Order: sequence, then C-alpha cells, then structure tokens
Amino acid sequence: TETGRILVDGLDPAQDALAVRAKLGILTDQFGLYERLSTREHLAYFGRLQQMTEAEIARRIDELSQLLELGDILDRRCAGFSQGQRIKVALARAILHQPKNILLDEPTRGLDVMSTRAVRRALQELKQRGCCVVFSSHVMQEVSALCDDVVVMARGTVVAQGSPQQLCQQAGQSDLEDAFVSLIGSDEGIAA
Repeated sequence: TETGRILVDGLDPAQDALAVRAKLGILTDQFGLYERLSTREHLAYFGRLQQMTEAEIARRIDELSQLLELGDILDRRCAGFSQGQRIKVALARAILHQPKNILLDEPTRGLDVMSTRAVRRALQELKQRGCCVVFSSHVMQEVSALCDDVVVMARGTVVAQGSPQQLCQQAGQSDLEDAFVSLIGSDEGIAA
C-alpha cells in the first residue's frame, strides 16, 4: 500500500482535525439536510457549529441568499426540496464559514439550467476571492469554464494533468471532451 501525508494550509489533519475542518468546506453526494428546518435555520445551525457569531451568520446568510439565489426557499422547510434546491442549500452550508479550501463532488449534477448557472457563478466568485476550489465533474464544458488545473483520472489512476488548453494540445484535440476521451482511451473516467 502507498502512504502519504496531506497538509491543509500547513496543518496536518491527523494532528489538528478541528482546525483543518474549519478551513474546509465540503459538498458530498449525501446532502444531509435536516428536513424540519428551514434553509435559514439549517444554515444558522451550521454557522453556530463553526463558532460564528449571530451577526456573522445573519450577514453570510444574506450574502449566500443572493449568491446562490436562495430567496424563495430561505424560510421554507427543507422537506420536499428539489435536487437543485438541496444542492444549493448544501453548498451554502459548505461555504457559510468562508473556508479557504472547498471540496465539491459534482456540484451541478441534476440541476436545472438556472441553478447550474447560479452554482457556477458562486464557484467563479469563490475562485476570485482566493479560495482553492477542488471539484469532480463529468461535464467538460464546466471543467473548461471553471478550472485552471485539471486532473484526468481513469480506472483509479491519474492519466493526465494540466490546464484545459494543455490537455487539448496533449491529446491533439480542440475540444476538452474529445481530449478527455482520447486521454483515457475510452468513454469512462472522471475529471476533477
């Protein structure tokens, strides 16, 4: 087995897990929303867990409501939310405490066009604020639009890494999707 070490902003998760968690925002494929809470209540609860003040929580909820277009669901209970609404709430929860490092597992999967655009705008803004955003996606248009560095994986192995333009050049393709298929040698794989 291979072993390694990871540091998050110079911190070792094995040594200081709580400090590392404070620097991370994570969106997994399991959203874990409390269905009896409204979006606002849900975000406030997680803000308290991150030791944010009530004023900080209120300010961030207002900012995220604008950024992710949550206005119509802010005071609704999470029960019965669509896939897009659930992802936007889970993303808001992940970035509420303004982490410097954000890990996202296919953040636009199953979203309608308008929700996808809102999430992409949010990711662009996070990137502009200096956040390290790492996400997995099978949508090469999204990867081209959002990523500075792309890691192409196939069957659990890194097969290529570089900017979208570099990967296209390496594969001799003008389109990232065609380059991706060429690089992995089949129609299976994942880009992050």
